[in-house]
Amino acid sequence: MPAVLVLGAVVGSFLNVVILRLPARMEGSDETIAWPASRCPQCRTAIRWYDNIPLLSFVLLGRRCRACGTQISWRYPLVEAAMAGLALALLLRLGPGVDWLIYFIFSAALLAIFFIDLDHQLIPDVISLPGIVLGFAASFALSGISWPDAGLGILLGGGTFFLVAQGYYLLTGREGMGGGDIKLLAMLGAFLGWQSLPFIILASSVLGLVVGIGAMIRQGKGGRSVIPFGPFLITAAWLWIFFPAQIELLFELLFLP
Repeated sequence: MPAVLVLGAVVGSFLNVVILRLPARMEGSDETIAWPASRCPQCRTAIRWYDNIPLLSFVLLGRRCRACGTQISWRYPLVEAAMAGLALALLLRLGPGVDWLIYFIFSAALLAIFFIDLDHQLIPDVISLPGIVLGFAASFALSGISWPDAGLGILLGGGTFFLVAQGYYLLTGREGMGGGDIKLLAMLGAFLGWQSLPFIILASSVLGLVVGIGAMIRQGKGGRSVIPFGPFLITAAWLWIFFPAQIELLFELLFLP
């Protein structure tokens, strides 16, 4: 288990680079995910390896850059800790094996999308489109998900949100859902099967409604408040992975006589 936590934290450290640089790259930055080496966003000084140890360096440096003293964002250890926690939770839920590896990679992609969408209201195609393909391919190795389940998940996931988005636009003349959300739900359907979609759509809508009402009150913009929907879809997907028995019981209580 300690090795899984370390692996998760290391992958989380890499995801911090993805979350920071991928949107900038899409806007024309010459930085790539691999180049240059990690450096302070403020003073641009390269970060030495011993100052780039996941979680530990943040504590030892007192949350400050060694070179310029600028405070380091809490986002960095949060992402590292979240990925470490997901790695361990998946191991406890699935046990070691192919399923764990596939959903570990899947969760890493979702965590990157979560924070990119939160910051930029953007879901990069470079993650979601390959994710749809990989999710369908993974269905041939996953236990409990067949390739027809994954194929229907792609079609119904992407198709449902496409119709909702088109309907909203026709009724209001405004875009209420971006194409990124459509592709993300197709990706979720690929990895989790079509059976997951009713819960994911329902749970994400409820979460989005609750948070959206809070945002409208806080921002004072009424119906013009804009919040990214991707994080709610992702949260619902993780709930589906980790609490299937509880979700099944909830659906029976709500919808069965």
